[in-house]
Amino acid sequence: MLHRLRAEWLGNVRGDLLSGLVVALALIPEAIAFSIIAGVDPKIGLYASFSIAVVTAIAGGRPGMISAATAATAVLMVTLVRDHGLQYLLAATILAGVLQLGAGALRLGGLMKFVSRSVMTGFVNALAILIFIAQLPELDPDTVPMLTYVFVAAGLAIIYLFPYITRAIPSPLVCILVLSAVTMGLGLDELRTVSDMGELPDTFPVFLLPEVPLNLETLQIILPYSAGVAAVGLLESLMTANIVDDLTDTTSDKNRECYGQGLANIATGFIGGMAGCAMIGQSMINVKSGGRGRLSCFIAGVFLLILCVVLGDIVGLIPMAALVAIMIMVSVGTFSWSSIRNLKDHPRSSSVVMLATVVTVVGTHNLAIGVLVGVLLSGIFFAAKIAQIFRVTSEATPDGRARTYRIEGQLFFASADRFMAAFDFKEPLERVTIDVSGAHIWDISSVGALDAAVLKFRREGAEVEVVGLNAASETIVDKLGVYDKPGAVLDAGH
Repeated sequence: MLHRLRAEWLGNVRGDLLSGLVVALALIPEAIAFSIIAGVDPKIGLYASFSIAVVTAIAGGRPGMISAATAATAVLMVTLVRDHGLQYLLAATILAGVLQLGAGALRLGGLMKFVSRSVMTGFVNALAILIFIAQLPELDPDTVPMLTYVFVAAGLAIIYLFPYITRAIPSPLVCILVLSAVTMGLGLDELRTVSDMGELPDTFPVFLLPEVPLNLETLQIILPYSAGVAAVGLLESLMTANIVDDLTDTTSDKNRECYGQGLANIATGFIGGMAGCAMIGQSMINVKSGGRGRLSCFIAGVFLLILCVVLGDIVGLIPMAALVAIMIMVSVGTFSWSSIRNLKDHPRSSSVVMLATVVTVVGTHNLAIGVLVGVLLSGIFFAAKIAQIFRVTSEATPDGRARTYRIEGQLFFASADRFMAAFDFKEPLERVTIDVSGAHIWDISSVGALDAAVLKFRREGAEVEVVGLNAASETIVDKLGVYDKPGAVLDAGH
Protein backbone atom coordinates (compact mmCIF):
# COMPACT_ATOMS: atom_id res chain seq x y z
CA MET A 1 0.00 0.00 0.00
CA LEU A 2 2.73 2.46 1.02
CA HIS A 3 4.79 1.51 -2.03
CA ARG A 4 1.82 2.16 -4.34
CA LEU A 5 1.10 5.54 -2.77
CA ARG A 6 4.75 6.56 -3.08
CA ALA A 7 4.76 5.55 -6.75
CA GLU A 8 1.52 7.39 -7.52
CA TRP A 9 2.58 10.61 -5.76
CA LEU A 10 6.36 10.71 -5.92
CA GLY A 11 7.25 8.46 -8.84
CA ASN A 12 7.51 11.32 -11.35
CA VAL A 13 7.91 14.51 -9.31
CA ARG A 14 9.70 16.66 -11.88
CA GLY A 15 7.44 15.69 -14.76
CA ASP A 16 4.31 16.10 -12.65
CA LEU A 17 5.32 19.55 -11.39
CA LEU A 18 6.03 20.93 -14.86
CA SER A 19 2.99 19.35 -16.49
CA GLY A 20 0.80 20.55 -13.60
CA LEU A 21 1.90 24.13 -14.25
CA VAL A 22 1.08 23.83 -17.96
CA VAL A 23 -2.34 22.40 -17.18
CA ALA A 24 -3.05 25.12 -14.61
CA LEU A 25 -2.36 27.83 -17.17
CA ALA A 26 -4.52 26.11 -19.77
CA LEU A 27 -7.35 25.62 -17.26
CA ILE A 28 -7.84 29.32 -16.57
CA PRO A 29 -9.48 30.42 -19.85
CA GLU A 30 -11.43 27.18 -20.05
CA ALA A 31 -12.85 27.57 -16.54
CA ILE A 32 -13.82 31.15 -17.29
CA ALA A 33 -15.48 30.12 -20.55
CA PHE A 34 -17.45 27.34 -18.84
CA SER A 35 -18.61 29.80 -16.17
CA ILE A 36 -19.92 32.06 -18.91
CA ILE A 37 -21.74 29.11 -20.48
CA ALA A 38 -23.45 28.33 -17.17
CA GLY A 39 -24.30 31.98 -16.64
CA VAL A 40 -22.25 32.53 -13.47
CA ASP A 41 -19.29 34.65 -12.38
CA PRO A 42 -15.87 33.42 -13.67
CA LYS A 43 -14.65 32.74 -10.14
CA ILE A 44 -17.31 30.00 -9.81
CA GLY A 45 -15.62 27.96 -12.54
CA LEU A 46 -12.12 28.74 -11.30
CA TYR A 47 -12.90 27.74 -7.71
CA ALA A 48 -14.52 24.58 -9.06
CA SER A 49 -11.49 23.68 -11.17
CA PHE A 50 -9.19 24.13 -8.18
CA SER A 51 -11.35 22.05 -5.86
CA ILE A 52 -12.17 19.24 -8.29
CA ALA A 53 -8.56 18.86 -9.42
CA VAL A 54 -7.23 18.67 -5.85
CA VAL A 55 -9.90 16.29 -4.53
CA THR A 56 -9.77 13.87 -7.49
CA ALA A 57 -5.97 13.86 -7.27
CA ILE A 58 -6.36 12.44 -3.78
CA ALA A 59 -9.52 10.34 -4.06
CA GLY A 60 -9.85 9.55 -7.77
CA GLY A 61 -9.10 6.24 -9.42
CA ARG A 62 -6.94 7.43 -12.34
CA PRO A 63 -3.54 9.03 -11.56
CA GLY A 64 -2.55 11.63 -14.14
CA MET A 65 -6.11 12.40 -15.25
CA ILE A 66 -7.22 16.02 -14.91
CA SER A 67 -10.69 16.83 -13.60
CA ALA A 68 -12.15 20.33 -13.35
CA ALA A 69 -15.14 22.43 -14.40
CA THR A 70 -16.26 21.32 -17.87
CA ALA A 71 -18.59 22.38 -20.67
CA ALA A 72 -20.34 19.00 -20.51
CA THR A 73 -21.68 19.76 -17.03
CA ALA A 74 -21.94 23.54 -17.45
CA VAL A 75 -24.49 23.31 -20.26
CA LEU A 76 -26.77 21.22 -18.05
CA MET A 77 -26.90 23.99 -15.44
CA VAL A 78 -27.89 26.90 -17.69
CA THR A 79 -31.65 26.64 -17.12
CA LEU A 80 -31.26 26.05 -13.37
CA VAL A 81 -29.12 29.18 -12.94
CA ARG A 82 -31.44 31.26 -15.11
CA ASP A 83 -34.62 30.19 -13.32
CA HIS A 84 -33.45 29.78 -9.73
CA GLY A 85 -30.02 31.38 -9.31
CA LEU A 86 -26.52 30.47 -8.16
CA GLN A 87 -27.46 29.02 -4.77
CA TYR A 88 -29.53 26.28 -6.40
CA LEU A 89 -26.59 25.49 -8.69
CA LEU A 90 -24.41 24.95 -5.63
CA ALA A 91 -27.03 22.70 -4.04
CA ALA A 92 -27.40 20.74 -7.29
CA THR A 93 -23.62 20.31 -7.45
CA ILE A 94 -23.58 18.80 -3.95
CA LEU A 95 -26.47 16.46 -4.76
CA ALA A 96 -24.76 15.39 -7.99
CA GLY A 97 -21.74 14.41 -5.91
CA VAL A 98 -23.93 12.38 -3.56
CA LEU A 99 -25.45 10.54 -6.53
CA GLN A 100 -21.96 9.79 -7.85
CA LEU A 101 -21.00 8.37 -4.48
CA GLY A 102 -24.05 6.12 -4.81
CA ALA A 103 -22.86 5.02 -8.25
CA GLY A 104 -19.53 4.08 -6.70
CA ALA A 105 -21.26 2.11 -3.95
CA LEU A 106 -23.25 0.25 -6.62
CA ARG A 107 -20.00 -0.39 -8.52
CA LEU A 108 -21.37 1.14 -11.71
CA GLY A 109 -17.84 1.87 -12.89
CA GLY A 110 -17.73 -1.73 -14.07
CA LEU A 111 -20.29 -0.89 -16.75
CA MET A 112 -17.47 0.60 -18.85
CA LYS A 113 -16.58 -2.87 -20.05
CA PHE A 114 -19.73 -2.75 -22.18
CA VAL A 115 -18.44 0.25 -24.14
CA SER A 116 -16.92 -1.06 -27.37
CA ARG A 117 -13.68 0.07 -28.94
CA SER A 118 -15.66 1.65 -31.80
CA VAL A 119 -17.61 3.82 -29.34
CA MET A 120 -14.37 4.80 -27.60
CA THR A 121 -12.82 5.81 -30.92
CA GLY A 122 -15.91 7.81 -31.84
CA PHE A 123 -15.89 9.49 -28.43
CA VAL A 124 -12.22 10.47 -28.83
CA ASN A 125 -12.68 11.76 -32.37
CA ALA A 126 -15.77 13.76 -31.43
CA LEU A 127 -13.99 15.37 -28.49
CA ALA A 128 -11.05 16.26 -30.72
CA ILE A 129 -13.43 17.99 -33.12
CA LEU A 130 -15.23 19.81 -30.29
CA ILE A 131 -11.92 20.97 -28.81
CA PHE A 132 -10.93 22.42 -32.19
CA ILE A 133 -14.34 24.03 -32.73
CA ALA A 134 -14.06 25.66 -29.30
CA GLN A 135 -10.93 27.51 -30.52
CA LEU A 136 -12.62 29.05 -33.57
CA PRO A 137 -13.93 32.16 -31.75
CA GLU A 138 -10.30 33.01 -30.98
CA LEU A 139 -9.48 32.67 -34.69
CA ASP A 140 -12.38 34.70 -36.08
CA PRO A 141 -10.88 37.21 -38.56
CA ASP A 142 -13.70 39.65 -37.81
CA THR A 143 -12.78 39.93 -34.13
CA VAL A 144 -9.06 39.18 -33.79
CA PRO A 145 -6.07 40.90 -35.44
CA MET A 146 -4.00 39.14 -38.10
CA LEU A 147 -1.12 39.01 -35.62
CA THR A 148 -3.10 36.33 -33.76
CA TYR A 149 -2.52 33.88 -36.60
CA VAL A 150 1.21 34.59 -36.56
CA PHE A 151 1.33 33.88 -32.81
CA VAL A 152 -0.73 30.69 -33.13
CA ALA A 153 1.56 29.46 -35.89
CA ALA A 154 4.62 30.37 -33.83
CA GLY A 155 3.13 28.59 -30.84
CA LEU A 156 2.52 25.42 -32.84
CA ALA A 157 6.07 25.57 -34.19
CA ILE A 158 7.45 25.78 -30.64
CA ILE A 159 5.23 22.94 -29.43
CA TYR A 160 6.24 20.54 -32.19
CA LEU A 161 9.88 21.58 -32.76
CA PHE A 162 11.16 22.30 -29.24
CA PRO A 163 11.16 18.58 -28.26
CA TYR A 164 13.90 18.07 -30.88
CA ILE A 165 16.09 20.36 -28.78
CA THR A 166 15.19 18.97 -25.36
CA ARG A 167 12.33 17.21 -23.61
CA ALA A 168 13.45 18.37 -20.18
CA ILE A 169 10.86 21.18 -20.28
CA PRO A 170 7.38 20.58 -21.72
CA SER A 171 7.08 22.38 -25.04
CA PRO A 172 3.58 23.75 -24.23
CA LEU A 173 5.09 25.54 -21.21
CA VAL A 174 7.83 26.97 -23.42
CA CYS A 175 5.15 28.12 -25.86
CA ILE A 176 3.32 30.03 -23.11
CA LEU A 177 6.49 31.58 -21.69
CA VAL A 178 7.96 32.66 -25.05
CA LEU A 179 4.77 34.11 -26.52
CA SER A 180 3.95 35.88 -23.24
CA ALA A 181 7.44 37.38 -23.11
CA VAL A 182 7.19 38.60 -26.71
CA THR A 183 3.73 40.06 -26.11
CA MET A 184 4.82 41.96 -22.99
CA GLY A 185 8.22 42.94 -24.38
CA LEU A 186 6.81 44.43 -27.58
CA GLY A 187 3.70 45.84 -25.95
CA LEU A 188 1.33 44.09 -28.35
CA ASP A 189 -1.86 45.36 -26.78
CA GLU A 190 -4.02 44.38 -29.75
CA LEU A 191 -3.68 40.67 -28.93
CA ARG A 192 -6.42 39.12 -26.79
CA THR A 193 -5.16 37.95 -23.40
CA VAL A 194 -6.49 35.84 -20.55
CA SER A 195 -7.70 38.97 -18.75
CA ASP A 196 -10.03 39.66 -21.68
CA MET A 197 -11.89 36.43 -20.88
CA GLY A 198 -13.08 37.67 -17.48
CA GLU A 199 -11.97 38.94 -14.09
CA LEU A 200 -9.81 36.54 -12.08
CA PRO A 201 -10.66 36.01 -8.38
CA ASP A 202 -8.57 37.93 -5.86
CA THR A 203 -9.50 35.94 -2.73
CA PHE A 204 -9.27 32.31 -1.70
CA PRO A 205 -12.54 30.33 -1.55
CA VAL A 206 -14.27 29.87 1.81
CA PHE A 207 -16.65 27.23 3.14
CA LEU A 208 -20.32 28.12 2.74
CA LEU A 209 -23.72 26.48 2.83
CA PRO A 210 -26.01 26.97 -0.18
CA GLU A 211 -28.79 29.35 0.80
CA VAL A 212 -31.73 27.24 -0.32
CA PRO A 213 -34.76 25.96 1.59
CA LEU A 214 -34.20 22.44 2.90
CA ASN A 215 -37.49 20.94 1.75
CA LEU A 216 -39.03 18.61 -0.80
CA GLU A 217 -39.68 21.43 -3.26
CA THR A 218 -35.97 22.24 -3.45
CA LEU A 219 -35.19 18.57 -4.02
CA GLN A 220 -37.74 18.42 -6.85
CA ILE A 221 -36.10 21.43 -8.48
CA ILE A 222 -32.48 20.32 -8.31
CA LEU A 223 -32.78 16.51 -8.64
CA PRO A 224 -33.27 16.39 -12.44
CA TYR A 225 -30.24 18.65 -12.95
CA SER A 226 -28.15 16.76 -10.42
CA ALA A 227 -29.01 13.39 -11.96
CA GLY A 228 -28.02 14.67 -15.42
CA VAL A 229 -24.77 16.16 -14.17
CA ALA A 230 -23.92 13.01 -12.20
CA ALA A 231 -24.54 10.75 -15.21
CA VAL A 232 -22.75 12.91 -17.78
CA GLY A 233 -19.88 13.63 -15.40
CA LEU A 234 -19.28 9.97 -14.63
CA LEU A 235 -19.61 8.95 -18.26
CA GLU A 236 -17.06 11.50 -19.43
CA SER A 237 -14.75 10.75 -16.51
CA LEU A 238 -14.80 6.98 -17.02
CA MET A 239 -14.35 7.31 -20.78
CA THR A 240 -11.43 9.68 -20.25
CA ALA A 241 -9.94 7.26 -17.72
CA ASN A 242 -10.01 4.56 -20.39
CA ILE A 243 -8.20 6.85 -22.81
CA VAL A 244 -5.50 7.74 -20.28
CA ASP A 245 -5.19 4.02 -19.47
CA ASP A 246 -4.37 3.39 -23.14
CA LEU A 247 -2.00 6.35 -23.40
CA THR A 248 0.01 5.38 -20.33
CA ASP A 249 -0.34 1.59 -20.64
CA THR A 250 -1.64 1.43 -17.07
CA THR A 251 -4.95 0.61 -15.41
CA SER A 252 -7.37 2.62 -13.31
CA ASP A 253 -9.97 1.89 -10.65
CA LYS A 254 -13.30 2.91 -12.22
CA ASN A 255 -15.36 2.49 -9.06
CA ARG A 256 -12.88 4.57 -7.06
CA GLU A 257 -13.16 7.20 -9.77
CA CYS A 258 -16.93 7.35 -9.13
CA TYR A 259 -16.20 8.01 -5.45
CA GLY A 260 -13.53 10.58 -6.32
CA GLN A 261 -15.78 12.53 -8.67
CA GLY A 262 -18.57 12.45 -6.09
CA LEU A 263 -16.40 13.75 -3.27
CA ALA A 264 -14.97 16.44 -5.55
CA ASN A 265 -18.39 17.78 -6.52
CA ILE A 266 -19.61 17.74 -2.91
CA ALA A 267 -16.54 19.70 -1.78
CA THR A 268 -16.89 22.09 -4.71
CA GLY A 269 -20.50 22.92 -3.91
CA PHE A 270 -19.50 23.87 -0.38
CA ILE A 271 -16.86 26.41 -1.54
CA GLY A 272 -19.01 28.12 -4.14
CA GLY A 273 -18.01 26.16 -7.25
CA MET A 274 -19.94 24.52 -10.08
CA ALA A 275 -19.98 20.82 -10.91
CA GLY A 276 -17.30 19.26 -13.10
CA CYS A 277 -15.70 16.03 -14.22
CA ALA A 278 -12.64 14.70 -16.06
CA MET A 279 -11.38 16.71 -19.03
CA ILE A 280 -9.90 14.82 -21.95
CA GLY A 281 -8.21 17.92 -23.38
CA GLN A 282 -6.41 18.86 -20.18
CA SER A 283 -5.64 15.20 -19.47
CA MET A 284 -4.01 14.96 -22.90
CA ILE A 285 -1.98 18.10 -22.18
CA ASN A 286 -0.90 16.59 -18.87
CA VAL A 287 0.14 13.25 -20.35
CA LYS A 288 1.90 14.81 -23.35
CA SER A 289 3.74 17.21 -21.02
CA GLY A 290 5.06 14.30 -18.96
CA GLY A 291 2.46 14.12 -16.19
CA ARG A 292 1.76 10.62 -14.90
CA GLY A 293 1.04 10.68 -11.17
CA ARG A 294 -1.52 12.12 -8.78
CA LEU A 295 0.86 14.98 -8.04
CA SER A 296 0.29 16.45 -11.53
CA CYS A 297 -3.45 16.85 -10.98
CA PHE A 298 -2.94 18.13 -7.44
CA ILE A 299 -0.36 20.69 -8.57
CA ALA A 300 -2.60 21.79 -11.45
CA GLY A 301 -5.34 22.65 -8.95
CA VAL A 302 -3.05 24.36 -6.45
CA PHE A 303 -1.15 26.29 -9.14
CA LEU A 304 -4.45 27.37 -10.69
CA LEU A 305 -5.60 28.97 -7.44
CA ILE A 306 -2.22 30.59 -6.74
CA LEU A 307 -1.92 31.90 -10.28
CA CYS A 308 -5.38 33.46 -10.12
CA VAL A 309 -5.32 34.90 -6.62
CA VAL A 310 -1.63 35.78 -6.16
CA LEU A 311 -0.32 36.25 -9.69
CA GLY A 312 -3.54 37.22 -11.42
CA ASP A 313 -2.13 40.43 -12.92
CA ILE A 314 0.70 38.53 -14.62
CA VAL A 315 -1.41 35.57 -15.72
CA GLY A 316 -3.92 37.96 -17.22
CA LEU A 317 -1.26 39.08 -19.73
CA ILE A 318 -0.81 35.62 -21.28
CA PRO A 319 -1.91 35.84 -24.94
CA MET A 320 -4.85 33.64 -25.83
CA ALA A 321 -2.98 32.67 -29.01
CA ALA A 322 -0.55 30.62 -26.91
CA LEU A 323 -3.38 28.67 -25.28
CA VAL A 324 -5.17 28.24 -28.62
CA ALA A 325 -1.99 26.72 -30.06
CA ILE A 326 -1.85 24.25 -27.16
CA MET A 327 -5.50 23.26 -27.60
CA ILE A 328 -5.01 22.79 -31.35
CA MET A 329 -2.10 20.49 -30.51
CA VAL A 330 -4.40 18.60 -28.15
CA SER A 331 -7.10 18.35 -30.83
CA VAL A 332 -4.70 17.00 -33.43
CA GLY A 333 -3.10 14.60 -30.97
CA THR A 334 -6.43 13.38 -29.63
CA PHE A 335 -8.01 12.54 -32.97
CA SER A 336 -7.50 8.92 -34.00
CA TRP A 337 -6.27 9.44 -37.55
CA SER A 338 -5.86 5.70 -38.05
CA SER A 339 -9.62 5.33 -37.68
CA ILE A 340 -10.05 7.16 -41.00
CA ARG A 341 -7.65 4.79 -42.76
CA ASN A 342 -9.34 1.80 -41.15
CA LEU A 343 -12.82 2.66 -42.42
CA LYS A 344 -12.29 0.52 -45.51
CA ASP A 345 -10.75 -2.40 -43.59
CA HIS A 346 -12.78 -2.63 -40.38
CA PRO A 347 -16.20 -4.31 -40.33
CA ARG A 348 -18.92 -2.01 -41.62
CA SER A 349 -20.84 -2.25 -38.36
CA SER A 350 -17.82 -1.01 -36.36
CA SER A 351 -17.36 1.94 -38.72
CA VAL A 352 -21.06 2.82 -38.49
CA VAL A 353 -20.89 2.80 -34.67
CA MET A 354 -17.80 5.01 -34.66
CA LEU A 355 -19.22 7.52 -37.15
CA ALA A 356 -22.63 7.59 -35.44
CA THR A 357 -20.96 8.38 -32.12
CA VAL A 358 -18.93 11.20 -33.70
CA VAL A 359 -21.90 12.73 -35.53
CA THR A 360 -24.19 12.54 -32.48
CA VAL A 361 -21.67 14.04 -30.06
CA VAL A 362 -20.67 16.85 -32.42
CA GLY A 363 -24.27 17.50 -33.45
CA THR A 364 -25.70 17.62 -29.93
CA HIS A 365 -22.56 18.71 -28.01
CA ASN A 366 -23.74 16.10 -25.51
CA LEU A 367 -21.24 13.35 -24.81
CA ALA A 368 -23.75 11.19 -22.96
CA ILE A 369 -26.21 11.07 -25.88
CA GLY A 370 -23.44 10.27 -28.34
CA VAL A 371 -22.01 7.47 -26.25
CA LEU A 372 -25.46 6.01 -25.55
CA VAL A 373 -26.23 6.00 -29.29
CA GLY A 374 -22.93 4.24 -29.93
CA VAL A 375 -23.51 1.65 -27.20
CA LEU A 376 -27.06 1.03 -28.45
CA LEU A 377 -25.88 0.49 -32.02
CA SER A 378 -23.08 -1.76 -30.81
CA GLY A 379 -25.62 -3.86 -28.92
CA ILE A 380 -27.93 -4.10 -31.93
CA PHE A 381 -25.13 -5.12 -34.29
CA PHE A 382 -23.78 -7.64 -31.79
CA ALA A 383 -27.20 -9.19 -31.25
CA ALA A 384 -27.74 -9.41 -35.01
CA LYS A 385 -24.37 -11.08 -35.48
CA ILE A 386 -24.86 -13.60 -32.68
CA ALA A 387 -28.35 -14.39 -33.95
CA GLN A 388 -26.81 -15.53 -37.23
CA ILE A 389 -24.56 -18.02 -35.44
CA PHE A 390 -27.52 -20.26 -34.83
CA ARG A 391 -28.95 -23.31 -36.58
CA VAL A 392 -31.43 -26.08 -36.16
CA THR A 393 -31.01 -29.49 -37.78
CA SER A 394 -33.30 -32.50 -37.54
CA GLU A 395 -33.26 -36.22 -38.14
CA ALA A 396 -36.23 -38.57 -38.33
CA THR A 397 -36.25 -42.23 -37.36
CA PRO A 398 -36.48 -44.75 -40.23
CA ASP A 399 -40.15 -45.39 -39.54
CA GLY A 400 -40.93 -41.66 -39.60
CA ARG A 401 -42.71 -41.81 -36.27
CA ALA A 402 -40.14 -39.74 -34.30
CA ARG A 403 -37.82 -36.84 -35.00
CA THR A 404 -34.91 -35.25 -33.12
CA TYR A 405 -34.26 -31.53 -33.50
CA ARG A 406 -30.72 -30.43 -32.61
CA ILE A 407 -30.29 -26.76 -31.62
CA GLU A 408 -26.86 -25.11 -31.92
CA GLY A 409 -25.92 -21.56 -30.94
CA GLN A 410 -27.39 -18.81 -28.79
CA LEU A 411 -31.14 -18.85 -28.27
CA PHE A 412 -32.35 -15.35 -27.29
CA PHE A 413 -34.80 -12.70 -28.45
CA ALA A 414 -33.08 -12.14 -31.80
CA SER A 415 -32.92 -15.85 -32.74
CA ALA A 416 -36.27 -16.95 -31.27
CA ASP A 417 -38.14 -16.49 -34.57
CA ARG A 418 -35.63 -18.64 -36.47
CA PHE A 419 -35.94 -21.26 -33.74
CA MET A 420 -39.72 -21.45 -34.18
CA ALA A 421 -39.52 -21.42 -37.98
CA ALA A 422 -37.30 -24.52 -37.94
CA PHE A 423 -40.09 -26.82 -36.67
CA ASP A 424 -42.77 -28.54 -38.76
CA PHE A 425 -45.63 -28.74 -36.30
CA LYS A 426 -47.97 -30.40 -38.81
CA GLU A 427 -45.72 -33.42 -39.41
CA PRO A 428 -47.50 -36.51 -37.98
CA LEU A 429 -45.12 -37.63 -35.24
CA GLU A 430 -45.50 -39.71 -32.14
CA ARG A 431 -42.37 -38.51 -30.43
CA VAL A 432 -40.26 -35.32 -30.71
CA THR A 433 -36.89 -34.77 -29.03
CA ILE A 434 -35.51 -31.21 -28.80
CA ASP A 435 -31.78 -31.51 -28.12
CA VAL A 436 -30.35 -28.24 -26.80
CA SER A 437 -26.99 -29.62 -25.70
CA GLY A 438 -25.29 -27.40 -28.30
CA ALA A 439 -27.25 -24.27 -27.38
CA HIS A 440 -27.63 -21.78 -24.56
CA ILE A 441 -30.96 -20.28 -23.52
CA TRP A 442 -30.60 -16.67 -22.42
CA ASP A 443 -33.83 -14.80 -21.80
CA ILE A 444 -37.60 -14.86 -21.41
CA SER A 445 -38.08 -14.64 -25.20
CA SER A 446 -36.12 -17.85 -25.74
CA VAL A 447 -37.87 -19.61 -22.86
CA GLY A 448 -41.19 -18.53 -24.34
CA ALA A 449 -40.18 -19.90 -27.75
CA LEU A 450 -39.21 -23.24 -26.21
CA ASP A 451 -42.54 -23.36 -24.37
CA ALA A 452 -44.43 -22.61 -27.57
CA ALA A 453 -42.59 -25.29 -29.56
CA VAL A 454 -43.19 -28.00 -26.95
CA LEU A 455 -46.85 -27.12 -26.43
CA LYS A 456 -47.59 -26.89 -30.15
CA PHE A 457 -46.16 -30.36 -30.74
CA ARG A 458 -48.20 -31.68 -27.81
CA ARG A 459 -51.31 -30.09 -29.22
CA GLU A 460 -50.71 -32.06 -32.42
CA GLY A 461 -50.52 -35.26 -30.38
CA ALA A 462 -46.76 -35.78 -30.13
CA GLU A 463 -44.85 -36.69 -26.99
CA VAL A 464 -42.08 -34.12 -26.50
CA GLU A 465 -38.83 -34.31 -24.56
CA VAL A 466 -36.29 -31.53 -24.09
CA VAL A 467 -32.74 -32.84 -23.48
CA GLY A 468 -29.28 -31.39 -23.03
CA LEU A 469 -30.06 -28.27 -21.00
CA ASN A 470 -26.88 -26.92 -19.45
CA ALA A 471 -26.98 -25.74 -15.84
CA ALA A 472 -27.59 -22.05 -16.60
CA SER A 473 -30.25 -22.80 -19.22
CA GLU A 474 -31.97 -25.27 -16.92
CA THR A 475 -32.12 -22.64 -14.17
CA ILE A 476 -33.86 -20.03 -16.34
CA VAL A 477 -36.20 -22.62 -17.89
CA ASP A 478 -37.20 -23.96 -14.46
CA LYS A 479 -37.89 -20.41 -13.29
CA LEU A 480 -39.74 -19.02 -16.32
CA GLY A 481 -40.83 -21.98 -18.42
CA VAL A 482 -44.28 -23.61 -18.31
CA TYR A 483 -44.06 -26.57 -20.71
CA ASP A 484 -43.05 -28.94 -17.89
CA LYS A 485 -45.65 -27.60 -15.46
CA PRO A 486 -48.97 -29.44 -14.91
CA GLY A 487 -51.82 -28.12 -17.06
CA ALA A 488 -49.57 -26.04 -19.33
CA VAL A 489 -51.35 -24.70 -22.43
CA LEU A 490 -50.58 -22.18 -25.16
CA ASP A 491 -51.60 -18.65 -24.24
CA ALA A 492 -52.66 -15.85 -26.58
CA GLY A 493 -49.06 -14.78 -27.15
CA HIS A 494 -48.32 -18.17 -28.72
